[in-house]
Amino acid sequence: MNIPPLVWFAIFIAFCVVVAIQLFYYLFFFRRLAAYNPTPKQQTQEYPVSVIICARDEADNIVKNLPGVLIQNYKTTHEIIVVNDNSVDESKYLLEEFRKSFKNLNPVDLTQEAKLIPGKKFPLSMGIKAAKYEIVLLSDADCVPASEFWLQKMQDAYQPGIEIVLGYGAYHKHPGLLNKLIRFETFHTALQYFSYALAGRTYMGVGRNLSYKKALFFNNKGFSSINQIPGGDDDLFINMVATKTNTAIMIDPDAYTLSEPKRTWHDWWRQKYRHYSAARFYNPKHKFMLGLYSFSHVLVYPFLIASLFYCWWLALAVFGTRLIVQSVTWYICMKKLNEKDLWPLFLFFDIWMFIYYFLFVPALWKKPRKNWN
Repeated sequence: MNIPPLVWFAIFIAFCVVVAIQLFYYLFFFRRLAAYNPTPKQQTQEYPVSVIICARDEADNIVKNLPGVLIQNYKTTHEIIVVNDNSVDESKYLLEEFRKSFKNLNPVDLTQEAKLIPGKKFPLSMGIKAAKYEIVLLSDADCVPASEFWLQKMQDAYQPGIEIVLGYGAYHKHPGLLNKLIRFETFHTALQYFSYALAGRTYMGVGRNLSYKKALFFNNKGFSSINQIPGGDDDLFINMVATKTNTAIMIDPDAYTLSEPKRTWHDWWRQKYRHYSAARFYNPKHKFMLGLYSFSHVLVYPFLIASLFYCWWLALAVFGTRLIVQSVTWYICMKKLNEKDLWPLFLFFDIWMFIYYFLFVPALWKKPRKNWN
């Protein structure tokens, strides 16, 4: 089949445009996280904090992870609220036992399901309503703080005008390809939401490690506008209430939370579908911003292969420019987020993302599951 030279040239130009879009994201957005160095505070202040954890049938995780929250090195007044959402396991009795040793533990028992409010929003709303203090710090029952200074570090990001603090919810490191893919996807998501927040375009946070002020929650009527959606108690809420100036990030390694990743491909697949099903409800400008990045990423390799038939050395030069900028950015950001061991596989991960987008695009249209656990 004879393809006119003009068509090959047009394909090469399209390839250059796609790479230019990718470079724009790396040089305008992602470099912000790579270059991020928080300004040292002249003086620090410790605020009273309410830590809120929602749990449903999480007895094993309560035993394993809750002590890491209870023994935080934090001198100022704080409380730990665990919302026991209709659990039928031993959660209630475990919390009662912990309460005997830790007086700042405040279990909230829910014994009725919230009708017409699927997902985690109702128990989380009850936890925020029960909170005594203005700053709330959210995590999950399957998460453990990376250090005893988690609480101190997360609240330290607050300063005048800040109402939201985004943290990093990492996963434990284990052998195997699935673990690396899960951790890379988590890193790649954080690369985006941290970088966009630094650019004044905050679009999400992760409920494993997220803080905001009670007044922000109640002034925006909580989750009332998204109660019909099972997910979104973290990303959709932040998508609605974040402004250009009211959000800070905290990437100190002591401020991370750690979770156990899924151990089977099937479980991971279901988890990712549930997470992505809320993305369709994002603000249109955020959907465009995220969609353009993903779409341009998908087109890089097909256009690269086609452009090799036009002028292989020129196509490789264009692709190499993107690869250098990308690899340097990933290396610096992976180092900042304690994921540096992933960097030697950066080219594999870049190709994997091409496959990844095709696998999970259907989740944007699939009806979300109604349960949150």
